[in-house]
Amino acid sequence: MILNTNIKKVISTMVLCILYSGFARGQDKVVSVDIDMSKTYQHIDNFGASDAWSCQFIGKWPEEKKNKIADLLFSDDTLADGSPKGIALSLWRFNIGAGSAAQGDQSGIKDEWRRAESFLNNDGSYNWQQQAGQVWFLKAAKARGVKQFLGFVNSPPVEFTINGKAYASGGKTNIAPDQYAAFANYISEVVKGVERISKVRFNYISPINEPQWDWSDGGQEGCPYTNAEIAGLARSVNSAFVKDHIRSHILIAEAGSINYLFKAGDKPGKGNQIDDFFKPGSPNYIGNLQNVSKTIAGHSYFTTSPSASAVQVRKVLADSVAAIPGLNFWQSEYCILGDNAGEINGSKRDLGIEAALYLAKVIHTDLTSANAAAWQWWTAISAYDYKDGLIYVDKNKTDGNYYVSKMLWALGNYSRFIRPGAIRVDATVTSQQTLNKPLMVSAFKNGGNFIAVIINNNTDKVWVNLNTGTAKVVLTKSYTTSSTAELKAERISGTKNVVLVTPGSVTTITGILK
Repeated sequence: MILNTNIKKVISTMVLCILYSGFARGQDKVVSVDIDMSKTYQHIDNFGASDAWSCQFIGKWPEEKKNKIADLLFSDDTLADGSPKGIALSLWRFNIGAGSAAQGDQSGIKDEWRRAESFLNNDGSYNWQQQAGQVWFLKAAKARGVKQFLGFVNSPPVEFTINGKAYASGGKTNIAPDQYAAFANYISEVVKGVERISKVRFNYISPINEPQWDWSDGGQEGCPYTNAEIAGLARSVNSAFVKDHIRSHILIAEAGSINYLFKAGDKPGKGNQIDDFFKPGSPNYIGNLQNVSKTIAGHSYFTTSPSASAVQVRKVLADSVAAIPGLNFWQSEYCILGDNAGEINGSKRDLGIEAALYLAKVIHTDLTSANAAAWQWWTAISAYDYKDGLIYVDKNKTDGNYYVSKMLWALGNYSRFIRPGAIRVDATVTSQQTLNKPLMVSAFKNGGNFIAVIINNNTDKVWVNLNTGTAKVVLTKSYTTSSTAELKAERISGTKNVVLVTPGSVTTITGILK
């Protein structure tokens, strides 16, 4: 007998309820997730975070403290109970400074924690003892197993800028075209020099950051660019890399908001970056350059709420990326900013689970709606009273306390287990009508490993049946981040792929594909 889809779902739900009756209690909810291993999406490149701006100081803190912070960010070791020691980031972003720190108050950047050192001296020589705190974290990341590194530039060195500062004037680009080659040669020297002193090679160089913004208020180092200027600079950097046999990939263009990747937007000459840079025939086409990564990078700021519009925008983005054969999308910077349609406010630190759950929702939406191949947080270590840090520190340059947020562990639900090379597979949540808020589930396979991440924003526990169809999966462990847990490990026993997800939590399920 052939049953229609709705009847099948009803019967499936009834069977599940009977199945769980032996161990579900009280008001526990029951949900099924259908996972299709044959329906695949993007390959995952990495999960990462940046060293701006605190690592220049924290890298000079006492050895014990900075090593504990590095363990939290990079370690893939486990504690005695099987829970992770750290979140094992797979990419680390290094801020290649423009030299505002040496200028001091004359830099125009009032907050010295937002200034940055530079390897370049005024006379054109290089001082490889600069940025020592950041280099310490580079070495610490590599020692703990990180294999991907990215050097990013907020502003050209002050020696090359038009106004002699590390931020712009009047919203205009702060480097003249006749300085592109000098800037490109400088980046090439930095790649070689950093590798000599740290044994770390930058896999990626990002020479542009949020080119749509004016960067003219002296709040930090920054430089605006038009698409034409970005293309010109990218060509210069590519030429320098080819000349010097630099293997680093050039990442373009870290749009200030993902909308600029596929829309003209409100900044003339700065939108439609997917087509402008990667569609053959465009005057700004750079997709054929040897060292340019076939990746378009953008930031998820100001597009994450409300949920329905966040999904819609990212689906348009995914379609736009898919229209260019071989192109990938990286979400290369995010922290919680603004009021987010009233859902959460980016001001004030939140070490607890509320901010962590919101962060997890953003990651989930970027992965499942935008098909992001990489997801990178803004500043790993923050000294500020915003929701911008995975770890917070006292604003003290020589020593102080550090404070771990639940956002660190929520990111770890992804970074620790969804390793480079993983492939996202289809995961559809069914029979969840009894829930006040829908579960968010993403699933991945990586060789013989299976990973699923479940976000439960409800106040109820939920029994989840992971229905993998004809694919045989043996679940092994769950790792839960909640108000009382930080990637707490528990073994999964039994022959049924059924797990209990606690209220207000992010839970990663691991398993083996048979």
